[in-house]
Amino acid sequence: MNDGPRCKSEAMSLLPAAKDAASAAKPRRRPVECGDLPFRICRDGTWLYQGTPIKRKELVCLFASVLKRELDGDFFLETPAERGRIVVEDAPFVAVELDWSGVGHEQVLTFRTNIDQIVTAGPEHPIRIAYDLVTCEPTPYLTIRAGAGTWPVEARIGRAVYYELVALAEPGIDRGREVLGVWSGGRFFVLGDLPAECACDLEDDEE
Repeated sequence: MNDGPRCKSEAMSLLPAAKDAASAAKPRRRPVECGDLPFRICRDGTWLYQGTPIKRKELVCLFASVLKRELDGDFFLETPAERGRIVVEDAPFVAVELDWSGVGHEQVLTFRTNIDQIVTAGPEHPIRIAYDLVTCEPTPYLTIRAGAGTWPVEARIGRAVYYELVALAEPGIDRGREVLGVWSGGRFFVLGDLPAECACDLEDDEE
């Protein structure tokens, strides 16, 4: 896009526009397409601008507030004035802390992300597990908010937090499979198949 270089050099102009984005009451003209902006969000949640980490958390939070996900899954920073594509290596956020209350169907799981968003897992904020095609290692994700299509804006659940989830897991049935999962907000989220030895114990208990 012809406007790309100009917008790259003015990428930080998104800052004042971002402050007004949430409070814009009247419909405005379509934002100017800026092409690819020099932002990258690393897998560990670090935001880079022109290859340099953005160390001020308040700036990261400001940019995160105007982060959108398009129909094709691409990520954009979008204000009422400008919008441009950015690179996200995995998920834009990382869930770094877990708090829980209640047990069983009444359990509530609340996560804190690396930018201090507080999100409670449930029907609007589901947990999903993705598996590496080569290693089959599981990677858990939490939906933060909806995108423009089927692809949501997510947080990758950090390894330590995932271990806490596993510790809270209980047996259940999902589509005829014996699985381990966790309850939150009245919904059961599958973490994985029930290990064989546990499945045997479950059958013994039923007899």
